[in-house]
Amino acid sequence: MTLRRVHLPGERFRLDAGRAALTPEARHYLRDVLRLAPGAEVEVFDGRGGAWTACVDPSFETLVLGAARAGKDEASAEIWLLAALAKGEKMDLVVQKATELGAAVVAPFAAERSIVRLEPDKGEERARRWRRIAEEAARQCGRADVPEVRAPAPLAAALAALPPGALAIAFQPGGSPVLALAPAAANAYAAVVGPEGGLTDAELAVLAAAGAHRASLGPRVLRAETAAIVAVALLQARFGDLGASG
Repeated sequence: MTLRRVHLPGERFRLDAGRAALTPEARHYLRDVLRLAPGAEVEVFDGRGGAWTACVDPSFETLVLGAARAGKDEASAEIWLLAALAKGEKMDLVVQKATELGAAVVAPFAAERSIVRLEPDKGEERARRWRRIAEEAARQCGRADVPEVRAPAPLAAALAALPPGALAIAFQPGGSPVLALAPAAANAYAAVVGPEGGLTDAELAVLAAAGAHRASLGPRVLRAETAAIVAVALLQARFGDLGASG
């Protein structure tokens, strides 16, 4: 039987004591939503890659930790997603599915042709929402870590924040098929996906200056949110943990 899962921040764990303190939200989820009984077995994860089997303490204040779950394959590269801001709930979907596919970081950027324009305070507010969506998606899909979801930034800033040695791959009509790409081995690969109207020549120049490769998602015209999800899946299959596990 698949264990019910709950996320707790890392500071809630006391590994030396073999316990983790429940947050009010986690207590409500286990006791009132799932209606678990004291002593019920669950899986708890810290959002940083650690996961343990655990039992609910009768007080519903803590979890008694059991065996640790094996971590992910460290040989696989991190996959990042730099996605242009999309309107409505489309970014919610992108964050959810990128999390399920194993993206390490989701970094929305304000593209020149993006319809959505967010002031810094609104951008951070929206990022908090996306982080909650990522946490829930990680719980649902079995991840022990939760991807970092950043507040919207300009494309140049998003590229500058990539880790040293990372390689950006811009998905744009006219690029090479992903499977035909033979980029040098990197510790991280970033899928860059523009808005519905595509990336502008100026943005493509910024990407070229950053050493980005250019790739295509095929002959069909995809919606921006579909393109972002497919791009993550392709890079995961080629360079990330989906390929490493095969």
